[in-house]
Amino acid sequence: MQLALIMYDQLSHDLPTFRHIDKAKDVILMVEVVDLTTHVAHHKKKLVFIFSAMRHFAAHLKRDGFNVIYRQIDDPQHSGSLCEELEKEISNRDYQSVIYTHPSEYTDWINIQKLLKSRAVDARCLDDARFLATEEEFKDFAHDKKQLRMEYFYRQMRKKYNILMNHDEPEGGKWNYDAENRKFPKGQLDIPPTYHKDPDEITQAVIECVSEKFSHHFGDIMPFHLAVTREDALIALKKFIEQRLEHFGDFQDAMVQGEPWMYHAHISFYINIGLLNPLECIKMAESTYYHKGYPLNAVEGFIRQILGWREYIRGIYWLKMPEYKTLNFLSAERKLPDFYWTGDTPMNCLAQSVKETKNNAYAHHIQRLMVLGNFALLAGIHPDEINNWYWIVYLDAYEWVELPNVSGMVLFADGGLLASKPYAAGGSYINKMSNYCQSCQFKVAVKTGEDACPFNYLYWDFLMRNQKELSNNPRIAMMYRTIAKMPQEKINAIKDSADQFLSQL
Repeated sequence: MQLALIMYDQLSHDLPTFRHIDKAKDVILMVEVVDLTTHVAHHKKKLVFIFSAMRHFAAHLKRDGFNVIYRQIDDPQHSGSLCEELEKEISNRDYQSVIYTHPSEYTDWINIQKLLKSRAVDARCLDDARFLATEEEFKDFAHDKKQLRMEYFYRQMRKKYNILMNHDEPEGGKWNYDAENRKFPKGQLDIPPTYHKDPDEITQAVIECVSEKFSHHFGDIMPFHLAVTREDALIALKKFIEQRLEHFGDFQDAMVQGEPWMYHAHISFYINIGLLNPLECIKMAESTYYHKGYPLNAVEGFIRQILGWREYIRGIYWLKMPEYKTLNFLSAERKLPDFYWTGDTPMNCLAQSVKETKNNAYAHHIQRLMVLGNFALLAGIHPDEINNWYWIVYLDAYEWVELPNVSGMVLFADGGLLASKPYAAGGSYINKMSNYCQSCQFKVAVKTGEDACPFNYLYWDFLMRNQKELSNNPRIAMMYRTIAKMPQEKINAIKDSADQFLSQL
């Protein structure tokens, strides 16, 4: 008899574990992990999503004839720990072996290994086939490279899976259409709504449980309209492909007040938990280019997020952990401002992004990178502080995807391993890509002083503070040449404005 462990984010029948289970005699163990509520106090909507998806998946397995032992978070006998429940089950029965698919989180992987080794259990850990590049494949790509760039890895993956390829060349003659993904919509928008389904009985029970036990956590549970089964996740995917993908490319970087979902897919939640397979999402999008004539910048832009960026991020995580978690190249030390939890700030772009995060456990990538992340970078927020926040608040955030995105892309804490330059910007970028500035008390055209957009002077102050670390970076060398020509009076005004603002955080 064999014990098969299924993790909370492995809710997929494509999981390699299922190819090695004998329904007649083997046992599956699934545990609602209390660490999701204590070690990192996740958004209430995120807890409902994970636990409801788990319960639906377990019920599906039972209907298919699998022998499933399931530990609910509100079970009085539940120890609260994945490893304790695993050890308890090993002690209760005479299992010949334990089988599991490689966990996505480094800490889970280490703890499970330690437990099974201490119990001298015959164990087998399988590679997670839900990812499209193996750890070894990424190590080969990274070998002998001082800097890693997603673009070259992405091209390698396009060739491997023959996605948007015309023989050996990229479809359309270019690998990347990112430059065509930065338009801001004019006039009234008519954006098709994102997927919506009312909670069923299982989800309603989870909502009541989370509301009662974790009322102190950040975020709103209701409205809850997410897919929690594979069948419904597929409907959500098809809804995006049919109704929003065509316009996704042009406006994927745009931020519009009152439009939190825009033309984005909102399927990263479902891919990262296992309800959708990344390759099926890629193939479905690719077919719209060939069979429906969808714009290449939309189709390629969507595919790049999954086949390129998602795989690249995961590769860096497993290549550099656990050291990656400790990196702080710019020696940032500031605490996280309270407004990241409350939204109580006169800076409208930040207030809107936090409000939407609180309501939906979602904000799209430009809000995360160029508003919330940009502020954290410019203000010098400590990586631990902001990493913890991103991990808590977003539905699709697991450490493997959150940590490299935040430490590498947002904070430049890895010194340029992941990204070629810090993604720092002043208020003009936010004004170009959003309508937030129109409703803000600060003036984006003013550079210093009380009325100025804080992003303006914080941008230059950030470059001045970190000149020793960044001045040799060729991608921002022009900015340092500009600083060198600044009159001292202007430099003093920038520093005074930044010091006054930061002292009030």
